[in-house]
Amino acid sequence: MAKLSILLVLLILFTSSLCCPEDQKQALLQFKASVINATASSKSLGVTFETWNFSSDCCNWDMVNCSSRFGARTVIALALSSLVLEPFWYSKVLSSTILTPLFHIRSLTHLYLSWSGIYGELPGDGFANLSKLVYLDMGSNCFNGSIPSQLFHLRHLEYLDMRLNSIQGILSGEVGSLSSLRALWLYGNSFVGNIPKEIGNMTKLQELYLADNNFFGEIPSSISYLKELITLHLMNNSLSMQIPLHIGNLSNMKDLILSYNQLTGRIPSSIQNLTELESLSLENNLLTGEIPSVLFNIKGLKHISLSGNDLPLNKNAKIVPKCMLVTLSMNSCGISGEIPNWISTQNTLTFLDLGENQLEGIFPEWLAEMKLTTIILSGNNLTGILPPLLFNSPSLYMLLLYQNHFYGELPDNIGNASQLGFLMLGRNNFSGKVPESISSNYKLMLLDLSNNKLSGQALPDLRSNELLEIIDLSSNEFSGELPTNLSSVTRILVLGKNKFSGSLSRNLIMLSWLEYLDIHDNKITGELPDYLSQLSNLEILNLRNNSLQGSIPSSISNLRSLRILDLSSNCLVGEIPTMFGNLVGMIEKRNKSSSFLRFSGGVTPAGTYPSIRFNDLEVNWKRSIQGLSSHNLYLYTLLDLSRNQLCGEIPASLGTLKALKTLNISYNNIFGKVPTSLGDLVDIESLDLSRNKLRGSIPQSLGKLQQLTILDVSNNNLTGKIPIGGQMDTMINPNFYANNSGLCGMQIQVLCPEDLSPTNLPKNESKETWFRWEGVWIGYSVGFFVIVGSLYINGYFVPVPSTRRHQEVWQWK
Repeated sequence: MAKLSILLVLLILFTSSLCCPEDQKQALLQFKASVINATASSKSLGVTFETWNFSSDCCNWDMVNCSSRFGARTVIALALSSLVLEPFWYSKVLSSTILTPLFHIRSLTHLYLSWSGIYGELPGDGFANLSKLVYLDMGSNCFNGSIPSQLFHLRHLEYLDMRLNSIQGILSGEVGSLSSLRALWLYGNSFVGNIPKEIGNMTKLQELYLADNNFFGEIPSSISYLKELITLHLMNNSLSMQIPLHIGNLSNMKDLILSYNQLTGRIPSSIQNLTELESLSLENNLLTGEIPSVLFNIKGLKHISLSGNDLPLNKNAKIVPKCMLVTLSMNSCGISGEIPNWISTQNTLTFLDLGENQLEGIFPEWLAEMKLTTIILSGNNLTGILPPLLFNSPSLYMLLLYQNHFYGELPDNIGNASQLGFLMLGRNNFSGKVPESISSNYKLMLLDLSNNKLSGQALPDLRSNELLEIIDLSSNEFSGELPTNLSSVTRILVLGKNKFSGSLSRNLIMLSWLEYLDIHDNKITGELPDYLSQLSNLEILNLRNNSLQGSIPSSISNLRSLRILDLSSNCLVGEIPTMFGNLVGMIEKRNKSSSFLRFSGGVTPAGTYPSIRFNDLEVNWKRSIQGLSSHNLYLYTLLDLSRNQLCGEIPASLGTLKALKTLNISYNNIFGKVPTSLGDLVDIESLDLSRNKLRGSIPQSLGKLQQLTILDVSNNNLTGKIPIGGQMDTMINPNFYANNSGLCGMQIQVLCPEDLSPTNLPKNESKETWFRWEGVWIGYSVGFFVIVGSLYINGYFVPVPSTRRHQEVWQWK
């Protein structure tokens, strides 16, 4: 019986040892309660805690991993990433205080907390308890404050990721005490200050990621002591001065990424000692001098990116590369002459970017034979015709040749490039028709043929190109009716400055994804159709300078995303629709994420973001035709109805369009008063009401518009005092108020009647005026009668009988 009791006790002890410790279970349940309480109101919980309950072993819970050592089980890993749903990843949902219970689990070696919407400062004392941590991932949260020094005493830590947070502060010198650290990942935060020289003490470090912060000053020379360093990633900071001369001491280096800083000087010659180097990225710095030819002697080098520096190639240097490159990017380096012939030896090359240089000559045949995926030669002085062999490549994905001097007709076999996704040939001298075979480029996503001499009355049928989102055929000589045989996923359609005629086709509504429609400067006639309101995604509509007639349909107000509407220089009549006050896109501000340039195909197969440049949107911006950068169009909201034959009054409802930057209704027949509600356009920068028949006064409410820089009310029938205060005091150009019947104010240096009232005149001046004029007239009258009386008394006046009856005259004696 005693033996049975002993066995029972041992069994209980053995069973209990297979469960996680009670204190760790309680800590996890407390953490669960904190998360659920914080997310209950927002319904943003992204994970499930169904298995986390009092009655079960916490080692069997989801997101928990345990380990058994010396007959006991303990929690060693917590995979708590994505605690909140995707829309809340960058929101402040969970306070950092929810982490407090986790700091009691001292056995933790791995803790994953990324993408969880955690905000606040990192609790340093708590992390000091987790002395066994090897892996800590806190990326993509909303942490702020400084990094606690206790974090740098976690001597077993091999991986630290705090990217895409908002942590601020300076890296402490104590980071050098982590002599056993293998990887330090701190990129994507808001660290400031210098990179401490003590970082050179971390001699076991293999990966150093400090990218996407605000570090400034030099790269410490002590970094050359990190002999085991394989990856150095300092991209996108404000680092300056020269690259350390002894960078070549890092003999194990494979990835050296220093791009997007302010580094100066030359590329150090010691870089040739990095015999293991595979990737070198120095783009977008202030580096000067020639590209050292010895760079191409590093046999393992596969990726070179030197774009955005002043680093020309030595024309006289005979480069015989020992490496076999995969990517070569030397955009905007000041390279001149012909395309370097040594590039033809790079049989593994897939990505070539030599754009924005001063290259001359023709497109070489050997380049057309290389089977590259990406060729970027835009912004050079290349000429000649395109070799048809180029489009026989089965791998060509991106061809950017815009802004050169290429000419001739486009090759008929352009459709043979079956993988072609980006084709940008704008700003050249191509002529003739667009080849019919282009409809066979089924993977085409972007087509830019703008600013050439292309012609034809009918474009190829592109309805089978089911990925084609962006089409720019502007500034050519196309004629006939507007093309509508386009891809159903077309989002951007730019056809301006051609010779298209006819009316707007009903087939446009088949382009249900359309966000940007630009047909300005053509010969479009007919009325604005109601069915335009069915293009529910439309953000930008530019029909400027055509021959459109009829009234503006009120149904346009149903376009909730519309934020740029330009109907100027047409023949439109009728009133401005009152319903325009419901244009949601002109009421609510947009952010960058809503820009129409969110383009899923913006990355090449090599994982590189190419330098894609779109044509600007031409509009009347602040009284002159200007191009608004397509990359910043999310900043602009515009309504231009000028140069038509519109009549009626300005709808007071336009005052609800609080996001408007420009409102132009000049050169119409608008009458009535200027609505007071225009003073509610808090973001307006330019307001042009000139050349109409407006009457009354300029509303005083305009004086509160803090962004207004241009107000033109000239050539109307306005009267009264021009408002003062705020921006109104700065708009003193008299031309903006000219040819009105009775405006006055300090802006045009005309005193208003109220400024001339007697109560406003100086007292001394009033008395002096009375004395000079009133006194003179009184004195004159009194003197006159005194003189006449004296003459009569003295007999100078005597009556003389008249020769006629009832007639008497006075005669001088």
